[in-house]
Amino acid sequence: MKNQNLYKRLIFALQGLKSAWLSERSFRAQIVITFIVIVSLIFLKASLQWWAIIILVIGATLAAELINTSLEYMLDLLHPNYHSQIGRAKDCAAAAVLVLSCSAILIFAAFLYEKFA
Repeated sequence: MKNQNLYKRLIFALQGLKSAWLSERSFRAQIVITFIVIVSLIFLKASLQWWAIIILVIGATLAAELINTSLEYMLDLLHPNYHSQIGRAKDCAAAAVLVLSCSAILIFAAFLYEKFA
């Protein structure tokens, strides 16, 4: 897998997105929310600065969800039975997604406040 050409690496990444879409309900929900937010930014004519901030936090949240998903797959493969430390690791990864998701919500709320206040 290492040192593949750019095209093959892109295919692998797209397969990862497809896998997350098919297997992770939270990833699908975040993609739907992303679509709604982007439509809102278009409709409300957001400034370039808001676009940059919101796209950055959306990208970070989706990336964190993908990292969380990959960590869960890997840990489940390495240790299929419950183990408290593995449970903690998975909980912390999920918490990272939660923290970024809350940040994204607050940033979008700040955008809406600026638009309507």
